[in-house]
Amino acid sequence: MKVVSGVKDCQIIYKTKSVCPVCLKKIPAERVLAGKEVFLRKSCDEHGSFASIIWRGFYQIDKWIPESDNISVENALCPDKCGLCPDHLQKTCCVLLDITGRCNLNCSFCLANQCNGDNDPSFEEICSSLSEIIDKGKSLVQLSGGEPTTRDALPDIIRYAKDAGAKYVQLNSNGVRLGTEPDYVEKLALAGLSFVFMQFDGTDDRIYRKLRNRPLLEIKKQAIENCAKFNMGVTLVPTMVRGVNMDNIGEIIKFALSQSPRVRGLHFQPVSYLGRIPGLPDDRDRITLDELVYEIEKQSDGMIKAADLLPSCCDHALCGFHGDFVAYRDRLVPLSSRSATADTCCCSKNAAEKNREFVARRWQRPDPSLYNPESESGDLKNMEYFLERVKTHGFTVTSMAFQDAGTIDFSRLRKCSFHVYDKGKLSPFCAHYLTAWPQ
Repeated sequence: MKVVSGVKDCQIIYKTKSVCPVCLKKIPAERVLAGKEVFLRKSCDEHGSFASIIWRGFYQIDKWIPESDNISVENALCPDKCGLCPDHLQKTCCVLLDITGRCNLNCSFCLANQCNGDNDPSFEEICSSLSEIIDKGKSLVQLSGGEPTTRDALPDIIRYAKDAGAKYVQLNSNGVRLGTEPDYVEKLALAGLSFVFMQFDGTDDRIYRKLRNRPLLEIKKQAIENCAKFNMGVTLVPTMVRGVNMDNIGEIIKFALSQSPRVRGLHFQPVSYLGRIPGLPDDRDRITLDELVYEIEKQSDGMIKAADLLPSCCDHALCGFHGDFVAYRDRLVPLSSRSATADTCCCSKNAAEKNREFVARRWQRPDPSLYNPESESGDLKNMEYFLERVKTHGFTVTSMAFQDAGTIDFSRLRKCSFHVYDKGKLSPFCAHYLTAWPQ
């Protein structure tokens, strides 16, 4: 499908590289400012011109992106032979390993575009991959798919990862089996699972019928309960789709907060057009990072302010944000804010490691003996109580805006710290899952 750019009266604010959405050929691209909106504009000699909105102008983009994020993108290996190349600018924060292509759902949107085949890697192949990617005492490994809980051997895979030296093992799951088989959840906990990233698109089953083709809300709630029984923290992951659940953000926040300390945070993912999609996107369909920040502040009635959500600390600023809070008396109290410091980015040689420890510290539930239910009425101004409360009721609000064939920007790829291991190499997540659009 040919998409012709309608962006004419604009200012070029940054030149980069991208791909043609149809043939995936590398082509020049530029971020252009049209009024308050910013587009990624590019042109392929064979398939024509394209433009995709990447910023709607709720906030000034130059106030969000640090100067250090506007980097040279000249590299012949990027993105398809990256691997990671010597010019990649960020170390691995966490590494994702797909352990199955099977799934127990058939979602309208699926990054992996699973097809329920029977060619899953063997247990031995998975163990070999884990041995390759684990840096003993440091690594955060995400086990994903497909739906990884469709593998009965998942507890053994987790146990092997921990024995091989993974500091943290995260499960990416839709929660269906977690919500229906508590004995299975116990096996995962005993194997050493650190925490769960669980698909959670909203607080109304109409949302799940639209996105996941069946009602799932009660199963999701039970999955949280079952994980809590074995002290496994859960972070809820809503895929945000315009016209489906954008108006539910406030209720999602309210529900997640009501589940603290069992729920450790929210990780919003604006929908990206990778893998299985119902159709090609129009700019009206896209949810930009700044729009998401705006809606979070608006729908939380200002409890979460835009200034509390900081640009990604080790990826490109357009790739995500993070906010650190403590849950207290039905509120989220911010622990960091852009208004408190002029330095909005903690990028450094150790940024990936710092970010890994930050998220793991928050997402993992501490020893339940630290939590005293009688302390709910304590005073946060008391330092001893404050430190105790942060340990037990820390809460994150984060986001990752994945790139697709319309929005992929090599300067963002080069700063990616979220890597996928496949066929003996690490690749940036968005490069690994990149799929062409039909003409």
